[in-house]
Amino acid sequence: MTVGPHKPLRPGDLFGSAVNRSWRLPPKRNNVTVGRAVPVPMRDGVILLADHYAPATRAPRPTVLMRSPYGRGWQFAMMARPFAERGYHVLLQSARGTFGSGGTFVPGTGEAADSQDTVSWLRTQDWFNGKLATVGASYLAFTQWALTTDPPPELTAMAVHISPHDLTGAGFSNGAFQLYNLLQWSELVSRQERVGALRGVWRLYRTDKRLAPVLQRLPIANTAQILESGAPWYAEWLRHPDPDDPYWDRYRATTALDRVRVPTLLITGLHDLFVEQTMQQYRALRDRGVPVGLTVGPWNHMSLDVGLATRETLAWLDAFADGNEGGTANRSPRPQPVRAWTSGSRRWRELPDWPPADARPATWYLQPAGALANAAPVSAAIATSFRYDPADPTPSVGGRTMSMTSAGSRDNTALERRADVLTFSTAPLAEPVQVAGVPVVRLHVSSDNGHCDVFARLCDVDRRGVSRNLTDQIVRLTPERLTPGKVCEVSLRLTEVSHVFHAGHRIRLQVSGGAHPRFARNLGTGEHPATSTTLAPTTLHVLHNSEHPSQLSMPVLPSPLPAARTAAAPAAETTAPVARAGPAS
Repeated sequence: MTVGPHKPLRPGDLFGSAVNRSWRLPPKRNNVTVGRAVPVPMRDGVILLADHYAPATRAPRPTVLMRSPYGRGWQFAMMARPFAERGYHVLLQSARGTFGSGGTFVPGTGEAADSQDTVSWLRTQDWFNGKLATVGASYLAFTQWALTTDPPPELTAMAVHISPHDLTGAGFSNGAFQLYNLLQWSELVSRQERVGALRGVWRLYRTDKRLAPVLQRLPIANTAQILESGAPWYAEWLRHPDPDDPYWDRYRATTALDRVRVPTLLITGLHDLFVEQTMQQYRALRDRGVPVGLTVGPWNHMSLDVGLATRETLAWLDAFADGNEGGTANRSPRPQPVRAWTSGSRRWRELPDWPPADARPATWYLQPAGALANAAPVSAAIATSFRYDPADPTPSVGGRTMSMTSAGSRDNTALERRADVLTFSTAPLAEPVQVAGVPVVRLHVSSDNGHCDVFARLCDVDRRGVSRNLTDQIVRLTPERLTPGKVCEVSLRLTEVSHVFHAGHRIRLQVSGGAHPRFARNLGTGEHPATSTTLAPTTLHVLHNSEHPSQLSMPVLPSPLPAARTAAAPAAETTAPVARAGPAS
């Protein structure tokens, strides 16, 4: 038998095969053709450009819409091709003012209208079968929420990863400006079309070093100089330091949580910048009876396991994107709605809900000499004090940042040696303690300055004495709430924890006056935070006595998971990021 010559593989086919192997995706069903820079008109005459990934099959599936401000290069081809290779049309569109699309890019604003206009254009395409799904992470997730402030009737399913619906909430944390994250993201976007994809990835890895001297500048309005007018919105944000200012309404798509009706897959990380918002989305959809799946992994914002997210998204779309046809609308691909990674044990748990129904609150009280114990304090007048100096602000270590190299769970040992960081620790645990849900810290404080921040952090201290952060929260106080010389109760809801403290480990609570440059330092004067250079230190007293029992409360499970013998982690659990396909925010 004579065998003819093989048809040569196109670069895109080789690229797709490499992605399929790396991400352990199911076998592809068809080849793909790509239409580049397809013009899509908006209602105001602006033209947005999109790439159309078309499946070479006689029975195409619904269309997947992905809208991005980061371009349509190889990073996002990696995201689009897996769906097209399994029968879906994919429209990967550049947001207004980016990568050839007309108009001016202003983060968040206008995405609802442009998304609706894109769906209107899809209705005119002969390859569109009348069914639409949306997919994407971070800013690509925000565009999905923007679309669903008025959900189109064609929408059948959504998959939103590391997902904000409120960009204002991402910019402020209980009144504290997210300095590092907002400057980092603005600088990334301002230069992305000038540096190219590969150099852009290299710059991401060097962000911390490049921005370190800039983030120390006062007034913080001067940090905008690094942007060279490339991101005018950043300086505008600094001029509006009050998140309740109506100015910020344009950055919210919160109404979508009350209007989405289609099956929605949510994927987040325990150290993700947007984990609080993803949990709000989950509760809102669950409480309304919307089919919702939730995956909570060990990731930070820049280390999402893209292969896992793609596998779960493909399964979700295969179940729901066709709508009610084929009887698939009520057939979830998941054994339980929730998958949660438990750090410490390094295991996945399949759960009917989050947090688990059997979690019960347990309380530890702050004690003299830096102790943390189950018994309430009995002393009459005990406090522990520290002095916060904005001229030498308490540094941030790890946590929910967009750093490629320093986000997530990190060694806090050096930080905890500082005089402006208080620690309260249990004795070594006699048996494991598993926490699942939101810890709450209630502190009774007094101060000589009504303008101050309180930052609380939960850590796991191992047998060697290494302290690693699990979750944290900050709150900005003003004299209206914290009158100098008087006692004020401050309650901080930390972010989600899914973790086992093993026997021999210690539970530790940190208390300090800030985490710079993750959050802009509190200058201590009440002057405009963007333009002031005047600094006033603060002495803060944390009371822990019988009258003012400061405490840590955590949802604890009755039967802790043992550690897995072989870790099947979707990513390095503590420090190393997973290689991702490109910037995500």
